[in-house]
Amino acid sequence: MPKSFELPWQAHQLVTLIARREISCREVMSAYLARIERLNPQVNALISLEPPERLLAEADAKDASLARGEPCGMLYGLPHAVKDLALTKGIRTTFGSPLFKDEVPQQDSIMVERLKAAGAIVIGKTNVPEFGMGSQTYNPLFGATGNAYDPVRTAGGSSGGAAAALALQLVPLADGSDMMGSLRNPAAFNNIIGMRPSQGRVPFDDGAELFCNQLGYEGPMGRCVEDVALLLSIQAGYHQRAPLSISHAMADFRTALEQRDFSGAKLGWLADMDGYLPMQSGVLELCQSALLDFQTIGCNIEPCSLNFSPQRLWDCWRVLRHWSVSGSLIKFWNNPLEREQLKPEAQWEIENGLKLSALDVYQASQTRSDWYRAICALFEQYDYLLLPSAQVFPFDKTVHWPKTIEGHSMDTYHRWMEVVIAGTLSGCPVINVPAGFNEQGLPMGIQIIGPPQDDYGLLQLAFAYEQATRWYQRRLPPLLAQ
Repeated sequence: MPKSFELPWQAHQLVTLIARREISCREVMSAYLARIERLNPQVNALISLEPPERLLAEADAKDASLARGEPCGMLYGLPHAVKDLALTKGIRTTFGSPLFKDEVPQQDSIMVERLKAAGAIVIGKTNVPEFGMGSQTYNPLFGATGNAYDPVRTAGGSSGGAAAALALQLVPLADGSDMMGSLRNPAAFNNIIGMRPSQGRVPFDDGAELFCNQLGYEGPMGRCVEDVALLLSIQAGYHQRAPLSISHAMADFRTALEQRDFSGAKLGWLADMDGYLPMQSGVLELCQSALLDFQTIGCNIEPCSLNFSPQRLWDCWRVLRHWSVSGSLIKFWNNPLEREQLKPEAQWEIENGLKLSALDVYQASQTRSDWYRAICALFEQYDYLLLPSAQVFPFDKTVHWPKTIEGHSMDTYHRWMEVVIAGTLSGCPVINVPAGFNEQGLPMGIQIIGPPQDDYGLLQLAFAYEQATRWYQRRLPPLLAQ
């Protein structure tokens, strides 16, 4: 074994060292538990943690299994905290809501089943906003999650707990989910990688409706692209409990990430969508400076337009989100005692959902279909599309959501994240990569949108960009630097 084992190691490095028995599962677990004890109170990223003695005993059991020569999975021995929107058998799953404060599922979600089958040890959950609503992680059960680079600011959301924990090296990998940027926004706010896979790539089963709700998907987060590819390899693939999930031929998305030459690749820069999106001062400029790094790896960057009405996209989004949220929460709305426990934003979504007709939903789906055809036409001109991952830098975590951006009023609790809508409604794979920091030391990211089902190619481009930038290695959170 190494003379001394200290964090950090990347997840893909850790699993190799564990498999070779150069470090033990107990050593890994002990190191992460010590880091959690020291830093988690400062950001409130991890919640519902399991007792340390139980986790160490599970690590010991995995070491014993290795000693017997038994096979190990791709995540063998890695501590893992599951986002608190995914069901975890025997571990409290609250969805950030008082309505589920004591809920302990009797079954794992598909994704959690796959994590455990790959050898991961579930240590607890990562904090979320109530029902994952809003790109700001706070709830009445656990409070707000602070940003890894400035704990008085938000970590973003809804995978905010996952992103902050990952950036502070409280976990080696993190899972998340993304309906309105929840894998992209917190990744951008915490200088890490977050990937929203193609529609159906990762089977999603939350125990509810299986056919209509196709806005939100689960996906991977990591401090490097290879780790994101590793976790996607575990998450992806058809499952019969998710009838719209898709099969894939790749057993390991890490395969030959470095072997693609992007010389001459044509990237379209969507910027602020021809002035449609308000941006906080510095966001657009920082992202534009990151375009030089894409040029360094051989890409050609051209300004481009959606060739589609962004207001039409927003109207479509509003209808489909109202419909989806109201459908999933209507049982609580119908009970007056439970209704009052829903946060105002959830009540607003349901109220608007109840006003919709079947024709309204059909027409919104028609708009989404038209947008899919439009973005496919864009991919006939460009290999990939780029735009900022957020419209503002991380803000005070006591503020629920920005009411204005540079004098432009936000008319809903989520309008300030409109920049993610094009990627969400396309069903295409989208990944956030770090773009750098502003003068206050706050991170920002860039979204890369890939063609339909081109998850592997998207990872290859993100990997090439990462080799030219290495933002996480260059700029650790101040809490780690101390």
